[in-house]
Amino acid sequence: MKKTLIAAAVMAASGVAFAASNVTLYGVIEEGVMVQKAKDTAASVELKAGFDSGNRWGIKGVEDLGNGYSVGFILEQGFFADDGSSYTERDVEDANEKKSLAFGRESILYVNGAFGSLAFGRTGGLAFAQSRNIRTGWVFGTGYGSAAWNAIDSVAKRMNNVISYATPVFDGFSIHAMYSNSGTNALGSDTAKWSKNGHYYGLGVKYAQGPVVSSLIFEAAQNKDALKWDAAEEEAVAGNTKAKYGINYGLEWNLGSITPMFAYQYIWQDGGSKDHQFGLSAKAPVAGGTVKVGARYTFGKNDGAAANQEDKQNAWLIGAAYEYPLSKRTIIKSYAGYADGGKAWKNKNTNAYGEATTSYNGYQLYLGLCHSF
Repeated sequence: MKKTLIAAAVMAASGVAFAASNVTLYGVIEEGVMVQKAKDTAASVELKAGFDSGNRWGIKGVEDLGNGYSVGFILEQGFFADDGSSYTERDVEDANEKKSLAFGRESILYVNGAFGSLAFGRTGGLAFAQSRNIRTGWVFGTGYGSAAWNAIDSVAKRMNNVISYATPVFDGFSIHAMYSNSGTNALGSDTAKWSKNGHYYGLGVKYAQGPVVSSLIFEAAQNKDALKWDAAEEEAVAGNTKAKYGINYGLEWNLGSITPMFAYQYIWQDGGSKDHQFGLSAKAPVAGGTVKVGARYTFGKNDGAAANQEDKQNAWLIGAAYEYPLSKRTIIKSYAGYADGGKAWKNKNTNAYGEATTSYNGYQLYLGLCHSF
């Protein structure tokens, strides 16, 4: 009730009329201390906002149209609790902020009914995050720093101009489809000519019944303005603009005392990398909290490697976390993870922005507090 009243005050202050009982203000604030060391770099200690749960606030609502139909919306903005700045898209070329987004995490309008659910706007891909994703099988999800499932590679993250459809659930099964014509990276184009835009296609099946949750997702994307970071020149150069494909499979089985999980991913691109990734993880209640453990192994070949460069690559990661609830809305989180790469990734220690990363080599330690409202 308090959240509804606050949302009413916010919307009323902006001159917007709405049905108070259908609108909710919500959010997550996570702040902690992170110690990390990437290979061949100095160890660092920093105040880290949103290490697992991205800092956000949002407004969501739904209106019942009758006869089983409803219309709803989600407007969600990310921010950084350590300095108060808002979520922005980033420019690969200089690793700086490109543009500010009013609702950068999600901005969708959806219709639910006997036909299923149809949504339009900005959201995450089927195998990434946000309200339309169906990815399963990895205990750390897209959070926990270097342990994130997409830390090494992904087909798509958040996108603009999305159309998303989900069928009704039949005997635990549902089918999900998604399309975007705005590109799948921070520099995704949105030109007047459809053929010159970036495109994303996603199709998945999810099963959720009893103790078993599973999903299978196929994604394809083409970034026609793709860039990549050239570490030697310390600048962005033209990247691989050919289509990129991905398959994700996940399985979770709640046995009561423990929930084991299995995840598999294969991402490939002509003239680029072809990588397999396997993950085994589990969560279990311990001493009033939850223990999460996982191990991930990635290996593949880079068809885009220069003639004198290693074209094979691999990396493994192990991680463990403990979450202890101080109340229904406040959780203490701790994490330790270590990664080690081989062949072409033996000395890899930077991400697409040229920043130090421990996803391939190095360790991370974290202790933080997460509060939801």
